[in-house]
Amino acid sequence: MHTTVMMAHPSRSEYAGKPLLIVVLGPTAVGKTAVAIQLAQRFGCDIVSADSRQVFRQLNVGVARPSDEELHAVKHHLVAHRNVWERYSCGQYAEEAKAVLARLFTSKRTAILTGGSMLYISALCNGIEDFPTPDPALRARLTEQLRHDGVAALATQIATLDPKGFDSLDTRNGARVLRALEITIQTGRPYSEWLSHTTPILPFNVLKIGLILPMDSLEQRISTRVDDMISRGLEAEARQMIPYRDCPSLRTVGYRELFDYFDGRCSRQQAIACIKTNTRRYAKRQMTWWKRETDIEWFSPRNVDAILEFIRSYSATELELPPRARP
Repeated sequence: MHTTVMMAHPSRSEYAGKPLLIVVLGPTAVGKTAVAIQLAQRFGCDIVSADSRQVFRQLNVGVARPSDEELHAVKHHLVAHRNVWERYSCGQYAEEAKAVLARLFTSKRTAILTGGSMLYISALCNGIEDFPTPDPALRARLTEQLRHDGVAALATQIATLDPKGFDSLDTRNGARVLRALEITIQTGRPYSEWLSHTTPILPFNVLKIGLILPMDSLEQRISTRVDDMISRGLEAEARQMIPYRDCPSLRTVGYRELFDYFDGRCSRQQAIACIKTNTRRYAKRQMTWWKRETDIEWFSPRNVDAILEFIRSYSATELELPPRARP
């Protein structure tokens, strides 16, 4: 499967002179890591992660961190380099990713960026505006409302004030919902508009490859992956994270459902079922976000040859496969 959308691709002359960042994106469990590794091996380059949870060294099974074998096959950057108790923003990520890419591009013409964190990819490729400093009184009022009425009450306000932003917002993540509502109220400007602005001029070209599968196939992959996570020790990993459960990094699908189980709010099987349901919902939010973008070319993760041909056809950096890697 190769889905072509109307795109404003740069001409070959516009590509000339700059290195190329190949972005491999798509919904959770679609197979981004495997495709990114194949591309990196073909082009002899490194991988930079764009996953907002794989950055934390204490999280492994529950965030589908690449295996030791995969990490050894290709050099990965921005994986397991932060602690779960640290606050880490998409702005911090963008600065770190730019620094890594600057180093990589001193010796190579290509790098792979892969992950499913929409804000991280957008922050790096599109830039972000400087959000206003929080208003203490407004923050206190919304925090109290969140505590008293729950996240659904704040999400309802976002749905009214910023319908576009609501569609791609994790409405179970209280911190993100609060911040989106806070910015919208404080500035009188929808949160989604703060994330959509003129793209900055980057010192590298960006080519976005989207991976997609039929929804029934993706849902089966999600179910299988969750079962695999459970068999590999996700429950034990979540128990180790109980002291940090209130950290933003642990407000994550896979952990918060197990915390409910540990608290006696549901059975173990109900928690596992909720992980699968919430992962499917997250995948749909990811696709809602990316469907708005016009610069993504979509492929099946099974069709790496078509992806390679597409990269060659739009790259003016004269990328060639290393002789040993030619099919």
